[in-house]
Amino acid sequence: MRDTRALLIRTDTDFPAVKRAPASILQVNLGYRCNLSCVHCHVNAGPQRTEMMDEQTVQVLLSLIESKRFSTLDLTGGAPEMHPAFRELVRAARAADMEVIDRCNLTILLEPGYEDLAAFLAEQQVHVVASLPCYLEDNVEKQRGKGVYGKSVEAIRLLNTLGYGHDEALVLDLVYNPVGAHLPPPQASLEQDYKRELATRFDLVFNQLLTITNMPISRFGAVLLANGGFDDYMQLLRDNFNPQTLHGLMCRHTVSVDYQGNLYDCDFNQMLALPMRDRQGCTRHISSLLETSLTGEEVVVADHCFGCTAGAGSSCGGALE
Repeated sequence: MRDTRALLIRTDTDFPAVKRAPASILQVNLGYRCNLSCVHCHVNAGPQRTEMMDEQTVQVLLSLIESKRFSTLDLTGGAPEMHPAFRELVRAARAADMEVIDRCNLTILLEPGYEDLAAFLAEQQVHVVASLPCYLEDNVEKQRGKGVYGKSVEAIRLLNTLGYGHDEALVLDLVYNPVGAHLPPPQASLEQDYKRELATRFDLVFNQLLTITNMPISRFGAVLLANGGFDDYMQLLRDNFNPQTLHGLMCRHTVSVDYQGNLYDCDFNQMLALPMRDRQGCTRHISSLLETSLTGEEVVVADHCFGCTAGAGSSCGGALE
């Protein structure tokens, strides 16, 4: 698989400087193991990946949760639910009165051995952010594989049965990624389409749709290179740069942690090996967050950052405008 890293990281990048605001979200990648291998996955997750957070790093994470320095714990992967410590981390964060977000691929809720997972998420009032690239079967299965659409519908129905999308304490958001090298449509209008189609076809409900631009890295970047579309896609992102999105960039208030405990400004930087560094040039570790504030520090930027600022903007929380 060809890598776009060398094409994105330039010492003369013209992306504007960004400084950190006080961090409120701790986003933790528990590992790259997943039951799916999606085309748009920017971490190249899959069933054959073995990288997982070790017990020592989990213990540091638990100490950080207990310190209550963050208001939200955002768990991602891979399929974060496949990590042995997933439930322990969720319980600890909820006990510390933190909001917990589970970046869920939906199908994991139906896998053998995970039959009680949806009930656990509801019991702990976990905010589920679930990937559903389209409300149409063909588009979903182009990105995520044959049979995934039907399983996703079944999983949403299960979550609805437990109260997700109905009970205000049980929030279910869906995530849209474009199929191909174009920007997402306006989030509000697409959300209306999703809600109408899923209700009409399957009597399903959810809270909010989050639109996220595909980043020209990892699998999607490799596809762009293979198809000769990398330069055109980068030009599309640049042509649609929106300075009004800069204040809302997720890197300003989120700390991203990889499975080894290293710190990044976002999970895209994580996949491009662009860590946060201290004054001595050493990669920062999660243990440093117990004592250090990152407020006011400059974010590590490169050309891929145009993906977060194109059009209405894009972040883990959806559009920025």
